[in-house]
Amino acid sequence: MELYLVRHGEPDWTQGGIARNDPVLTQLGHDQAQLVADRLEPLKGMDEIWVSPMNRAQQTGEPIAEALGFDSETYDWLHELKNPPEFEGQPGEEVNRYFETVNLRPIEDLWDGFGKNGESFRDFHIRVTEGLVDTLDSHGIHPYPDSQHLWKLDELGKRIVIVAHGGTNAVILGYLLGLDPVPWEWERFAHPHTGVSRLNMVRIADGWAFSLRQVGDVSHLPREMVTT
Repeated sequence: MELYLVRHGEPDWTQGGIARNDPVLTQLGHDQAQLVADRLEPLKGMDEIWVSPMNRAQQTGEPIAEALGFDSETYDWLHELKNPPEFEGQPGEEVNRYFETVNLRPIEDLWDGFGKNGESFRDFHIRVTEGLVDTLDSHGIHPYPDSQHLWKLDELGKRIVIVAHGGTNAVILGYLLGLDPVPWEWERFAHPHTGVSRLNMVRIADGWAFSLRQVGDVSHLPREMVTT
């Protein structure tokens, strides 16, 4: 099995100077999405595309689905860590100032997520990993009994593209590699916009393990188009 994790293109977080919790892509973001689609297009034989329901992921997934020649599937569990609702519509400068120091808070505050009314990192991690395991299981990739690090496969050779977010993709990587969660997953597995990570599966004993082969690669982008 091969699993490709793609982060969305550059979003327009503060269109018109107003903060958005579910922004659309900038023009640069659309261009980045087309270039990552062009990169993935030669990978004919992909089986599925799973996409977050958020605007920036949906818009990134559209050219990828067109390039690969089949429709994507949307999964709510791929949603990024949810911002507090009150961020929506606030002056962009205020929200930007908050995020400039967000990683400098006490560890317990980091586990609580962004703001008192946002989704906690604990709940986010549970949502993403439980959704991942359930979806993999329904697609013939089953957790190995008594081990979170090994899997059983109904068939070999399945290839899946996931189009989601920096946080979501980082949680998926950490979980599949058997790492303990930390509330700064975005920093542990950094993904520039449209960065591609790739996992293969290798045979271990009578099961299969995920093997990391690439993280946040943006070789499809000219240097001046790389954004974070």
